[in-house]
Amino acid sequence: MINSEKQAPAHKPVLVLQHQRTDSPAYLATWLKRHGVPFEVLCVQAGDRYPDNLKGYAAMAILGGEMSANDDLPMLRQAELLILQAVERGLPVIGHCLGGQLMARALGARVGASPAPEVGWQPLQVLDNPQAQAWLGEPVQHRVVHWHYEAFDLPPGATLLAGSAACPHQAFAIGPHLAMQFHIEADAPKLQLWSQESSPRYREALHSHRATVQSGLEMRNGINALMPAHHALADRIYQQWFGGVAIN
Repeated sequence: MINSEKQAPAHKPVLVLQHQRTDSPAYLATWLKRHGVPFEVLCVQAGDRYPDNLKGYAAMAILGGEMSANDDLPMLRQAELLILQAVERGLPVIGHCLGGQLMARALGARVGASPAPEVGWQPLQVLDNPQAQAWLGEPVQHRVVHWHYEAFDLPPGATLLAGSAACPHQAFAIGPHLAMQFHIEADAPKLQLWSQESSPRYREALHSHRATVQSGLEMRNGINALMPAHHALADRIYQQWFGGVAIN
């Protein structure tokens, strides 16, 4: 375990791939800073380019985005190449929503339309298996932040960790690598920003899937009651992921 009262030993930075300005590292950055973990955020929409390789990095985190994992965008294909490099080298990878879908694609699984879109505070049922408990704790139901219209199948060798009635594949692990369909990195400012969404796609989903898509007001109303437990789950997930990172 990382000692939160002391600076972690010097080690290589974590690479954070950010596809869009509105999808910042949020609580992931908070967690890394709290534990003295250096990290580098590269945002394509801000003009950054993803590197050709992971030389000099200890691990990689991939954030979400409005695009489909199947879109013909160079940054997405480069992210997949980096995922494969990381897996080959044993550098822990964690994917958030689109990031998890890119992990699934890179590792040989299909990404397609979700059985139902999930937006806002939606259920997450932890499964009863050892890997699920290692990553997510006891087999209980959480309420976590979602925002997705697509979902992943499981790649070869993956263990399913969690599901929901609306989307059976919510998280999978392969060794030290974790792919999530939900946004465990979300914090109050990020959700406040997202809750202002008014795109036609979102409005249509809100109209046709009221059971799994929340209004902006519903998202904001859940922050005080649900965000502390959300951050506690994030702490557990990030600790498990970072526990596989080699120092130096």
